[in-house]
Amino acid sequence: MSLVPPAPPIDPSTASLIDHTLLKPDATRDEILRICDEAFQYSFASVCVNPTWVPLAAEKLRCTTVKVCTVCGFPLGATLPAVKRAEACESLRAGAQEVDMVINVGALKSGDWDFVEGDIRGVVEVCHAAGAITKVILETSLLNDEEKVAACMISRAAGADFVKTSTGFSTGGATPRDIALMHFVAGDGVGVKASGGVRTLEDLRKMVEAGATRIGASASVKIMEQIKTGAKGHAGAGY
Repeated sequence: MSLVPPAPPIDPSTASLIDHTLLKPDATRDEILRICDEAFQYSFASVCVNPTWVPLAAEKLRCTTVKVCTVCGFPLGATLPAVKRAEACESLRAGAQEVDMVINVGALKSGDWDFVEGDIRGVVEVCHAAGAITKVILETSLLNDEEKVAACMISRAAGADFVKTSTGFSTGGATPRDIALMHFVAGDGVGVKASGGVRTLEDLRKMVEAGATRIGASASVKIMEQIKTGAKGHAGAGY
């Protein structure tokens, strides 16, 4: 499987923030190969795909700088901790280098913080043992501010590398306000990923200004084209 030649550089510092994402349930093999080509062309940080596509993406992107990111406990976060841990293990064996796991939202809202921390720690441990990183998806649209603060503190305590706003499959996505709160609470050493509704260059800029250190988007190519043209318009439907 050959990759198309890299595109002329546009803004490497921006491209390196982006996880080029395709998580829709009806994504096809050809669509996964296309986003791998795009990620290589623009030097995105990673492609983020469902676990079933990890082997294909890992083979396609072998010998490139683009990492393979996948999801775990997605999109509800309500499966058993042992299942999340096993899912992460299988994805890592298949070639994933980053795992975005969904927090157990119901347990968090019930105040069962020890359970939530153990759930996250199980995935973090297998990821770190394999040299991979873990991002914890909080699903901020379902949480109040106190719960967002708790989720960030618990994620940090469990050793997570990033906290992330959203799956893109719930009632809302990233907001600058949530990013700023997560950045403040998580503190130095823990990244913040904005995902859900980041569709334009202006959206991306707002998230970065609020403290985001990674962006999850399916409109990544259109955002990069906006940089090239200097446009600020809508970049199309995205994750």
